[in-house]
Amino acid sequence: MRVAALYRVYLKRLFDLTVCVPALVFLSPLYALLALIVRVTLGSPILFCQQRPGLHGRLFSMLKFRSMTDARDAEGNLLPDVDRLTPFGWFLRNTTLDELPELINVLRGEMSLVGPRPLLAEYRDLYTPEQWRRHEMPPGMAGPVLAGGRNVLSWDEKFALDVWYVDNWSLWLDVKILLLTAWKVLKREGVSAEGHATVPRFTGSQRAPGKAGSG
Repeated sequence: MRVAALYRVYLKRLFDLTVCVPALVFLSPLYALLALIVRVTLGSPILFCQQRPGLHGRLFSMLKFRSMTDARDAEGNLLPDVDRLTPFGWFLRNTTLDELPELINVLRGEMSLVGPRPLLAEYRDLYTPEQWRRHEMPPGMAGPVLAGGRNVLSWDEKFALDVWYVDNWSLWLDVKILLLTAWKVLKREGVSAEGHATVPRFTGSQRAPGKAGSG
């Protein structure tokens, strides 16, 4: 690995730990309160764990507070997100509090405070080679998409922002994105795409052979 690349990796990791460790300590009472409410309103498990592609497409278990029930139709299929999202779950998503457990992923080194958001593992074979470049940086809790419009953006716009971030990363850019993301969250902008509880599924632009085996 080139010296410049190593510098980027270690500087970013140092920044993550400097912010993440105090944040986990400071937010521990809030974690306990949210966990209790999720347990009472939704039962167990409290955390939602899902495999997501991380750096270089390697899979990791991303953590969130549960916001949906496991309600199914007569055939045993999960109901659409909008039908399974509880009022408290809607509050968690609308305020982005459901994503607080991802600080644990940051502490483990599986995620960064800032980076392209980790998407569903089933999308891995749908990326173009250019879109796949979003995995050249660790996935983030905040990111260029969250700061730039979140779920009101098209998939093409999201991928373009992610790749731009990979090519233009700096420590100052991470700080700027964190501040912009915090502002977007406070204003509750772009939480859902029009006509969807969260965001429409990505169906791909063209096939990107060989990516599924990258994890």
